[in-house]
Amino acid sequence: MRPKETDLIDGLTPKQLQVLRHIAAFQGSQRYSPTIADLASQLRLSRSTVFEHLGELQRKSLLTTSPGKARSLKLTAQGRRLLKDTQACESDQDEPSGEGIPLVGQVAAGLPLEAVENRDDLSLRSCFGTSDELFALRVRGDSMIEENIRPGDYVICRRASRAENGQIVVALIDEGEATLKRFYKEGDRARLQPANERYEPIYSDNCRIEAVVVGLVRKF
Repeated sequence: MRPKETDLIDGLTPKQLQVLRHIAAFQGSQRYSPTIADLASQLRLSRSTVFEHLGELQRKSLLTTSPGKARSLKLTAQGRRLLKDTQACESDQDEPSGEGIPLVGQVAAGLPLEAVENRDDLSLRSCFGTSDELFALRVRGDSMIEENIRPGDYVICRRASRAENGQIVVALIDEGEATLKRFYKEGDRARLQPANERYEPIYSDNCRIEAVVVGLVRKF
């Protein structure tokens, strides 16, 4: 038996996180809750798909609603904390030019280099670009520890529905949970390979790629 673990924050898929954010943003700007129709229009999803995402968010204790009442969606305290955690990293991607961390040159990790200061600014935007397809997720769990991806790290992801063998991906598996693993296609099924000898590979006939990992941010 492999240990049961959820690698990403509360097992959310990127789309569920997007729905939660839209609800919070709508409430912040309009001072009342959105309807399913509002969310479907904003996210360009069917109402049935939005309804399924809302059900999962309620099941995970991130959202509440009052049956029979319109505009009753409300984030729980846990839901608000989760958004605060994810925004800590992603806010760096929106830094205006000149407000990043000072980048003053290079440092040798092999042979010594001459120390020459060349001042610039470093931000996640400058590292990974400005694509709307980019987002960040905070890692939960230790199944990728041997890839030097640790609990509390932030992985920078690019939305994708396909992946090459060997890429680290965010995948949605049969149980309906998102997981961070290295992806391999084996015949008609996928192998999601952990990087921790304590965990066994996940084999799935119904694996959906949500994103490919393109970077990592760690706070020491």
